[in-house]
Amino acid sequence: MLLTTGQAAEELGCAITTFRRLIQAGLLPGLSRRGVRVMIPLEVVQALRERRHAPLGQLEATEVAVLRVDTAKPATEPDRSWLGFAVRLAPEDLLKALRGWWRCDAASVAAGGVLPVTLSGYVVAVLTGLERWENNGAGRHAFPDARLAGYTTDLVTPQTVITSSADRDRRLAELLLGTRLASHSGGAIAYVPTNTPSSTPARTRKLR
Repeated sequence: MLLTTGQAAEELGCAITTFRRLIQAGLLPGLSRRGVRVMIPLEVVQALRERRHAPLGQLEATEVAVLRVDTAKPATEPDRSWLGFAVRLAPEDLLKALRGWWRCDAASVAAGGVLPVTLSGYVVAVLTGLERWENNGAGRHAFPDARLAGYTTDLVTPQTVITSSADRDRRLAELLLGTRLASHSGGAIAYVPTNTPSSTPARTRKLR
């Protein structure tokens, strides 16, 4: 059975634009076209609906920052070509696209020890190595030493690529990639407590 994007979004309880980001990022297999419509197999939607929530309670910190991104788009910046997430990006391009510049409480991001990256509420990448940050003087921060611990290439199975050889990075990537992680924020960075279910809305915070 095939569903339209509207039907799939309704099944998942999200906006059509939210669901389309998963398609545009290349995270969903088995898609087909019926005229101008993209058709999604029912089993793909069911798998997305049944993805487990991120087990944040297994993290050491009491709170973790979450980077909420859009589908990768070209960036007109000297140090990177893309901003956001897409499966087609090479790991080195993906890291540059995700490690800055964000409005955030950089010290709190670093204190969490890990930065899950979500697209439409699913963890699609994991960053570590957040101990050092830079400020552009306009309230935005980047983490130049950040490492891409891993990223998701297929949310349905899910399938992931582990890109760090550090044991802790690998454990964090395997723990979080492909899971559901709900967060709400007026900006790109949300802050989620780890001792409550991941569906609990994230707190907003005054930037330093």
